[in-house]
Amino acid sequence: MPTYEYHCEKCQKNFDVFQSMKDEAFSICPENLCRESEWGKGKVKRLLGTGAGLIFKGSGFYITDYRSAGYKEAAKKDAAGGSESKPAESKPAEKPAAKPAAAKPPAE
Repeated sequence: MPTYEYHCEKCQKNFDVFQSMKDEAFSICPENLCRESEWGKGKVKRLLGTGAGLIFKGSGFYITDYRSAGYKEAAKKDAAGGSESKPAESKPAEKPAAKPAAAKPPAE
């Protein structure tokens, strides 16, 4: 079950509710979650959440554990091809030849 975030228009505060996706969204602030000293019955609006990302906790989880077979094959080819080829020899960059300055016409 997901956690939904709501915004109360009366007290201008947000609160989270753990509810089923099948449950209907709240239209008024629930009494047990109201942040005001007296239950205000404020109108609430469900906010759009960012969603939950997949989080692996603990040791032994690596990003490479779930790579596709095609990715793994391409990585092996890159690794094998990179070690066989010789590195390119670097040559010092040549400076371009200086161009002669254009002659200015005489002033009249």
